[in-house]
Amino acid sequence: MLMIKNALISISRSKARNILIGIIVLVIAVSSCIALSIREAAESARKSGIENLEVTAQISVNRQAMMENMEQNGGDLKEMFQQTQELPLSELQNYATSNYVKDFYYTISSSLNGNDSLEAVTTQSETDTETTQQQPEGGMVMPGGNMNGEMIPPGGMGSQGDFTVIGYSSYSAMTSFVDGSCKISDGEIFDETTSDTVCIISDELAAYNEVSVGDTITLVNPNNEEETYSFTVTGIYTNSESAVNGIDMRGFQAASDPANQIYTTASSLQAILDQSNANAETSTDSTTGMELTTALRSQTSGTYAFSNVESYENFQQDVTAMGLSDDYTVVSTDVEQYEQSLVPLQNLSKFASYFVIVVLIIGGIILVVFSIFQIRERKYEIGVLTAIGMKKWKVAIQFIMEMFTVTLAAILIGTGIGAVLSVPTTNALLETQVTAQQEQQTQQQENFGMMGGIPMEGGQPGGQQPDSGVQPEEGGFTGFGQKVTNYVDEISSATNMTVVLELMGICILLTIVSSCVAVGFVMRYEPLKILTNRV
Repeated sequence: MLMIKNALISISRSKARNILIGIIVLVIAVSSCIALSIREAAESARKSGIENLEVTAQISVNRQAMMENMEQNGGDLKEMFQQTQELPLSELQNYATSNYVKDFYYTISSSLNGNDSLEAVTTQSETDTETTQQQPEGGMVMPGGNMNGEMIPPGGMGSQGDFTVIGYSSYSAMTSFVDGSCKISDGEIFDETTSDTVCIISDELAAYNEVSVGDTITLVNPNNEEETYSFTVTGIYTNSESAVNGIDMRGFQAASDPANQIYTTASSLQAILDQSNANAETSTDSTTGMELTTALRSQTSGTYAFSNVESYENFQQDVTAMGLSDDYTVVSTDVEQYEQSLVPLQNLSKFASYFVIVVLIIGGIILVVFSIFQIRERKYEIGVLTAIGMKKWKVAIQFIMEMFTVTLAAILIGTGIGAVLSVPTTNALLETQVTAQQEQQTQQQENFGMMGGIPMEGGQPGGQQPDSGVQPEEGGFTGFGQKVTNYVDEISSATNMTVVLELMGICILLTIVSSCVAVGFVMRYEPLKILTNRV
């Protein structure tokens, strides 16, 4: 009790010295509070985001495993790729029965041409048109197709038409409408369960061909011009991505243009594919001996939705137990994209960690120096206390308590100030980090002569005017063939109990470091020598 009383008396007696120490500790506390809050905000954002992240994944060919297998066992990699077919819908649906899957939806896509009254939207110049005319009849051939525009073997993709027809199993599969990049502007969406040949088309395609809601459009099999299919247009949609990205499609196939995508139901498109297969003409290539067919080619893509990352990781193991071949793997870009969105915040967190270390080192050194001067000034007091019978360790504890009291008071005040300043300071620094990250990506693309992923001609994207370049969305960055990275550019809270406890630990650490010097001096002093020298 006497030690506590003496410590308080000493603090009140040396106000100027203790106020100066308190100011130093206060600066350390405020700086540390902001830095620790930034680090805690980054970790909290990552944990909460990962825990609540709804993951979507697909099953695709495991090319890496195939390459490793080829290196170990030999073989022709090209032949291995050609022999590996996409999984049938029935097998994809079987894996969807896993307890870890929250939802499953799929799309079927095929490529068709238009008839004389339906032309694909194109921005090709005359030079581009001449180049296109030199391509094999029937358009660009996709992997597995015949380069002469002839019929292709089963399992191949066939000739590329001018339109991409996509059939959706449900509204959930229409992710562009779910996220709002596509919206119905006229008419209405088709019933997701219908098998009727109905569709919705883009507003660009509708305007280009003067098509209205209720009209009928006719599509043609690119491998057999006598095979046609009629669709009733129930709605017209707008695609904001085509306008935002500003993609110049010159030199690309018309089917690659988002304006030439026609949406229908999976059951409607599947009925057309079944009819095409039933009416197909087949033959055998005299050179290769492969079977050729005029049937429409299609591609099925299944998407699995999960409640969280843990379910996704468990599903990866579960499908192996359910019989998925090693030639296939479960992949998802959602986790990677979320981690990418945290890059500016993580960079700021790393900088904050280094800043805390530097502040503590400098602050600790300053406090040690103050302790040394303090002990030298109070040498006579130490001699008197020890001469009247107080143990040296008790005198040392008194000095420790003085330092701890001043440090604790400054830490508490600094924590309050730091808590108030942490959010605006973090957001201001985070904004700078996001801007720097965007500028870095822009500079990298400019180094390759690209702007937003679009080849630059004469210093401008696609040779267009300066104001036609790609503009990244706020808080993100976009490029051709890339998804927008929506960086985390704002936090709502930073200081929590973890930060407070860490600051208490800093308080104890500073007290111990600065007091160790005082304890060393106290234990070394001899009371009689101190008093004799004073006399």
